[in-house]
Amino acid sequence: MRVLVLGSGVIGTTSAWYLRQAGFEVTVVDRQPGPALETSFANAGQLSFGYTSPWAAPGVPKKAIGWLFEKHAPLAIKPGMDLAQYRWLWQMLRNCTHERYAINKARMVRMSEYSRDCLNELRAQIGIDFEGRDLGTTQLFRTQQQLDASAQDIEILAQYGVPYEVLDRAGIIKAEPALAHVDGLVGALRLPRDQTGDCQLFTRRLAQMAAEAGVEFRYDQDITGVEFDGDRITGVRIGGKLETADRFVVALGSYSPGLVAPLGMRLPVYPLKGYSLTLPITDPAMAPTSTILDESYKVAVTRFDNRIRVGGMAEVAGFDLSLSPRRRETLELVVRDLYPKGGDLAKAEFWTGLRPATPDGTPVIGATPFRNLFLNTGHGTLGWTMACGSGRYLADLMSARQPQISTEGLDIFRYGQYRHTPQHENRTCVLPAR
Repeated sequence: MRVLVLGSGVIGTTSAWYLRQAGFEVTVVDRQPGPALETSFANAGQLSFGYTSPWAAPGVPKKAIGWLFEKHAPLAIKPGMDLAQYRWLWQMLRNCTHERYAINKARMVRMSEYSRDCLNELRAQIGIDFEGRDLGTTQLFRTQQQLDASAQDIEILAQYGVPYEVLDRAGIIKAEPALAHVDGLVGALRLPRDQTGDCQLFTRRLAQMAAEAGVEFRYDQDITGVEFDGDRITGVRIGGKLETADRFVVALGSYSPGLVAPLGMRLPVYPLKGYSLTLPITDPAMAPTSTILDESYKVAVTRFDNRIRVGGMAEVAGFDLSLSPRRRETLELVVRDLYPKGGDLAKAEFWTGLRPATPDGTPVIGATPFRNLFLNTGHGTLGWTMACGSGRYLADLMSARQPQISTEGLDIFRYGQYRHTPQHENRTCVLPAR
């Protein structure tokens, strides 16, 4: 049975790997010249299996008002003429309750914890190297209010049996010795089973291994539309040619909604623009040991072998990929404060990418009203974290095997406003230019 996977980021590539392992004939198509050259290229490097939380959280609406006037705010909204933006923001606000936060975080932790197990198994099986470290994540709190607010997260971690440690200043320094000089830290939440690694390096090497296992990768191919007949997809238009397959997987990140919209599917995935800096390490003893997450700025500082990756922030600004000097200032501010002697900022590489976010934080994985169309998208800031679990989960679903985790709340049918109302057999959608 032939499967056409649309997208060769970390989500599309892991989907292809697990589908091939399940016995499918797999072809991956992407508009870029290689794998992981968009959202997966230079993300924060966190494998945050325990630190998994939706942006939609209690208190965020009030905080967002204050962030409008802060130079280094973690979230920025640039209003435009896009109705999808306002619809997504409204849905996000509706998820900023204690009840919805608990439900959404539980779903996300479920997938993230499973993904950790899948990644560990994959590493043991094929020995893939991606500058990975198994030394945990430390979430830094600069105020007592931040520390107190972590209680709800801790409750959910305990519910799912995720190990955690609440650290005082001495504990922080023991976990991350280079932070001994930093004043004003009131505490931290450490998640010892979290990991780090270069997502782009992982994806590129897994794509090579998948190709050796029989997966066909076709790059520099523009995907322009989908054709259907009733409740079946009949083909995808790629480079002006109709490509057919038995089943189709949409793993196009932020561009997924545009492709499926002509099918009558309103997929609530919107791009959250994020930024990163990558700088060479100058003094290993003054660099992070693993990943530090600064709760005040929502910025992560991650250690690779010889580099530091600083990533974070979110802008609701559509498909704009311009590099903002103001955002660079924020990233530089955090790394100068925490690790002033760790890396060379003068040699830093500045990058931006679009994270495909759902309003509730949970990805959209699984079946659709079209019998042979499947989705694997909407992972937001946690695509790297959830990639292996999402790929294996999807392969199990498509193989008619019972997934190893609950399927509750993971597919598009959790959105009650969804309607399948295709009006024509041959509709096309041109995706935004790269």
